[in-house]
Amino acid sequence: MRHGETDWNAEGRLQGQKDIVLNALGRRQATRAGQKLRKIFQAGRIDAAALLWQVSPLSRTRDTMTLARAQLGLPAEGVRLEDRLKEFTFGRWEGKTWPEVMAEDPEGAAARNRDKWNFCPPGGESYAHLAERLRPWLAEQQAPTVVVSHGGVARALMHLIGGLPIERAPTADIWQGRVLVFSTARFDWV
Repeated sequence: MRHGETDWNAEGRLQGQKDIVLNALGRRQATRAGQKLRKIFQAGRIDAAALLWQVSPLSRTRDTMTLARAQLGLPAEGVRLEDRLKEFTFGRWEGKTWPEVMAEDPEGAAARNRDKWNFCPPGGESYAHLAERLRPWLAEQQAPTVVVSHGGVARALMHLIGGLPIERAPTADIWQGRVLVFSTARFDWV
């Protein structure tokens, strides 16, 4: 799951690794995602408490996880914080909107538009860097896992697990309040 909406999402600001909290809509989205998980688990007769639950350490993901788990009758505890699931950083662009980035760094914005997967913002990370950070984490996953993370992480996993080409992954739609289910060589939104 991607975390629920924050005020910075609503304003179109690049959050990256800034610790921005959920807004009221984001809390409702997290609750809806938990309800969707409950339906998925009931349909598959899956014991949610027996699954591995992992979350990016940023507050917007932890709060999303807590609200989703509450819909399953699970406590906030029992979740593993995983630093490798953090969003990639936009470096000096964090906190800015795309129009601000384009006005302040038109060459960087143009370079990013030419190659979104490999472009690294000043002081930041690229999708390629993020995918390399995620590879060892992904290799460690041996059991069904529920993850709450970020849009960039979801896009990188769409490439790593689902085989989405790197030309399409950075622009793939990522929704808040929905569940992205991965299985071998595929992904589906619920």
